[in-house]
Amino acid sequence: MANARSIGVCYGSNGNNLPPKADVVKLYQSNGITAMRIYGPDSAALTPLKGTNIKLIMDVPNSDLASLASSSSAAVSWVNKNVQAYYPSVSFRYIAVGNEVSGGDTSKILPAMKNIYSALLSAGLQNAIKVSTAVSTAVVGISYPPSKGAFSSSASSYMTSIVQYLAQIGAPLLANVYPYFSYVGNPGSISLDYALFTSPGTVVTDGSYKYQNLFDAIVDALYSAMEKVGGSNVGIVISESGWPSGGGNAATVSNAQRYNQNLINHVGKGTPKKSTPLETYIFAMFNENQKPAGIEQNWGLFYPNKQPVYSISFK
Repeated sequence: MANARSIGVCYGSNGNNLPPKADVVKLYQSNGITAMRIYGPDSAALTPLKGTNIKLIMDVPNSDLASLASSSSAAVSWVNKNVQAYYPSVSFRYIAVGNEVSGGDTSKILPAMKNIYSALLSAGLQNAIKVSTAVSTAVVGISYPPSKGAFSSSASSYMTSIVQYLAQIGAPLLANVYPYFSYVGNPGSISLDYALFTSPGTVVTDGSYKYQNLFDAIVDALYSAMEKVGGSNVGIVISESGWPSGGGNAATVSNAQRYNQNLINHVGKGTPKKSTPLETYIFAMFNENQKPAGIEQNWGLFYPNKQPVYSISFK
């Protein structure tokens, strides 16, 4: 996959002042953004996506996991209503069955994935549209050095079977990867340059692998964790990554611009461990004013008036 084509943007809509959804689709097109993630089925977004060839990750909202896990017929009707009704005019790429699911609901991820997969299989769409789930990198309990990456004991209980299922159906794991949070949580031990892809040279040496940025180290720790549970052939899609432009420590327009532009320029090369280009979705399209105050309202590439927060090139 060419570097430019591997970049998408997450379209969150927790704002009361955001543009109409058809205008948002046009904004993706005018900026050369060729992929989108939406956090649940939404006809107001899906309809204008028809015929655009914008590749789509569509989430199964966490609130739907219980019904889809317990009922294969609920999964058939979900796929029928939300996928088949728009396919192939809408270029569905992945169905993310849950996003950063936690607590007791983690036991529902795999049964829901299996039911959604079966529904896609019945529709003959299982090769065109891949089924996965989106996880936080907090599922990795040991992340340093990257080669020692392993799932935490609590995450291992559900991640092991999920990773083995992904290997079986030939689908990647979706991961939300945020060097920003690693940096602000450990500013004494992690340099800002390492987090922003601006280190002049190697920062971490791990056997034969040399790490010049934190993003690669986080992703490779996740690859290592998957390898240890039978997922050495499972790929990773970066379903969210970004940097806030305000509202918190190191959250500035220049840091956000630098991180996201460097991310776009970098992911086509893969990581030290795997040179496969990483399909990557930047979080997020807009600043969203109905999220909690502080950094949560400041992840957008655009203001709600469609003006850029900073300049960025997706080419």
